[in-house]
Amino acid sequence: MTQTPNPPLAAGAAAAGDRIRSITLSHVVLPLPYAVSDAKVLTGRQKPLTETVMLFVELTTEQGLEGMGFSYSKRAGGKAQYAHLKEVMDVAVGQDPSDIAKIYESLMWAGASVGRSGVATQAVAALDVALYDLKARRAGLPLAKLLGAHRDSCRVYNTSGGFLQASVEEIKEKATASIESGIGGIKIKVGQPDWREDLRRVAALREHLGDGPFMVDANQQWDRARARRMCRELEQFDLVWIEEPLDAWDHVGHADLSQTFDTPIATGEMLTSVAEHMGLVDAGYRGIVQPDAPRIGGITPFLKFATLAAHHRLDLAPHYAMEIHLHLAATYPTEPWVEHFEWLNPLFEERIEIRDGQIFVPDRPGLGFTLTEKMRSLTVETATFSA
Repeated sequence: MTQTPNPPLAAGAAAAGDRIRSITLSHVVLPLPYAVSDAKVLTGRQKPLTETVMLFVELTTEQGLEGMGFSYSKRAGGKAQYAHLKEVMDVAVGQDPSDIAKIYESLMWAGASVGRSGVATQAVAALDVALYDLKARRAGLPLAKLLGAHRDSCRVYNTSGGFLQASVEEIKEKATASIESGIGGIKIKVGQPDWREDLRRVAALREHLGDGPFMVDANQQWDRARARRMCRELEQFDLVWIEEPLDAWDHVGHADLSQTFDTPIATGEMLTSVAEHMGLVDAGYRGIVQPDAPRIGGITPFLKFATLAAHHRLDLAPHYAMEIHLHLAATYPTEPWVEHFEWLNPLFEERIEIRDGQIFVPDRPGLGFTLTEKMRSLTVETATFSA
């Protein structure tokens, strides 16, 4: 299916009465340029990351409107996401694409026996994103504008250059290249078994960056005692945040750290439902929340949690998938940080404008992206459902 911008309907011509005619799922395996390792690899819990597995949804309505969305997984789960959505997708065919919340609920009920988090929500996320993309395309607006934007750009930081398999010199070189390309902040990985080596690398990067925005990510590899010690040691480096110092589901531990240290704590990327995210808030968490739309279940639940997070005056920094999250970040009351990864570039024809430390919302309708022939060549299997 070739994605083309949908022209806005003429006044009074309604999409009312339109129905989803067909939905195509694509299971795509995207190799990374080189294997990367975070602390989970160095502690023996995972293997190096060599690919990202994508679940794409392309849908067409009876009136000829189109939408595209995606979800993803790393290391494991991609086949399960594809299989789950394939099993429940027929429920969405024939429904009015404007009824996004209704469709979301119908898919949740169709897969209710496996719950409302994890693979089930991550699979449905791809369709949910596609429905929002279609809705914005139909209106002739970027998704951020359709939802109601507070800004046209957000602060941006790079993560892909800061993994632990790279030497300090390599990370410095990549950080310099990122900054020269217009990216404002740099994040590196920590959490390896030798905590002294973590501090050595952080000190070297802080010296290299001067007073520029700098974050670190421990990828859940500290226990509570080590996390408290490391947070105390890291206070001297004037970090924007310390990310995932504890197990992602240790809401109480993260809340305690967020109330104890001056350096903000960030977490949430691994959580897969609004309820899991609210567990942080209910525990008294006062740090930065990092919901991931493909993981939390799509744009529908992301917006629900974002409203609750804003009510509690929490800062936001969505995880990964900048092609989706740039639009969502632009709608948040206080300016978030958007995470830059170039890994998905081969899948999309367009590029996002980045300059002066900001990443800019595309002026194209919907998400503003069309799929490449490279994406087609990396497709492992597809399934199409038609009315």
